[in-house]
Amino acid sequence: MKRGVGLRIVKDIHAVRSVEVVNLLDRMYEAGGFMAKSLSEVARIVVAMSRDSRCTKFLSFPAAPVATGLRGVLVEMVNKGLVDVIVTTCGTLDHDVARTYAAYYHGDFQMDDRKLHREGYHRLGNLLLPLDNYGPLIERKVQPFLSRLYSGGGRSLSSRELCRELGEVLDSNDSLLCAASRKNVPVFVPGIMDGAVGSQLWLFAQQHRDFRIDVIQDQNDLSDLVYGSKRTGAVIIGGGISKHHVLWWNLFKGGLDYACYITTAAEYDGSLSGAQVREAISWGKVKESAKTATLYAEATAVLPLIVSYALTKLGR
Repeated sequence: MKRGVGLRIVKDIHAVRSVEVVNLLDRMYEAGGFMAKSLSEVARIVVAMSRDSRCTKFLSFPAAPVATGLRGVLVEMVNKGLVDVIVTTCGTLDHDVARTYAAYYHGDFQMDDRKLHREGYHRLGNLLLPLDNYGPLIERKVQPFLSRLYSGGGRSLSSRELCRELGEVLDSNDSLLCAASRKNVPVFVPGIMDGAVGSQLWLFAQQHRDFRIDVIQDQNDLSDLVYGSKRTGAVIIGGGISKHHVLWWNLFKGGLDYACYITTAAEYDGSLSGAQVREAISWGKVKESAKTATLYAEATAVLPLIVSYALTKLGR
């Protein structure tokens, strides 16, 4: 039986300008507690850093949101100038490629995973990814892409260059990589090997021994971006390597001037993912004088409101 029959397709959503959202978030600020005020604070900081013409705006996030309809909001952030630099994980490439050519479906957190495995589905939270729409599809698309790059002389590529080239090939208004490529927003993937696209890079290199991913060039480019910026700000969704990479590089210039965290992680295990902004201040990754806010929330529920607020206030 064809997988996906009778299931609801995951669809991208888009943030729109809305006076009602602005009024709601402004009232949340006046309400005082608890995460309602934090939600409003994050939205206000996004507006402030976007109005700062000398601020380079970083956006970091893990892959999972790109598997959801939130991908459309991330695309909107790129298209409307709310982000200048993206730092993410290899899974973002995986999901962006897969969803450009095939569908993901609605599922449930409580589904029988053994049954799903037997029926050929991967479960990502409450989403279902048909096996054929993920690994095999990514291989079918990425291997010819790498072959064309190689034939054109591509022997050594940074993750930034790889993402730009891949975005051009995807050529879809729904694709995050395509939007970034069109808007000249660099996408850095410090953990480029940790995912399906990374596995395809390794597989391609087995037959093309002079093919390399140049992570040092990524660091050179990040250095130029950070040191070439008068001020820097970041919206950091979730944790992991993408969060740390943004914070780490901004340490060298004296810290971020704006920092917004959207997280569900707790700080009590000492993890970077759970660390609040105040801990980053102790390292010099965020300035003592920075405008900051930490919002404990799941990003798919709150980022559409934040972006809608920002687009309305900025008139974009």
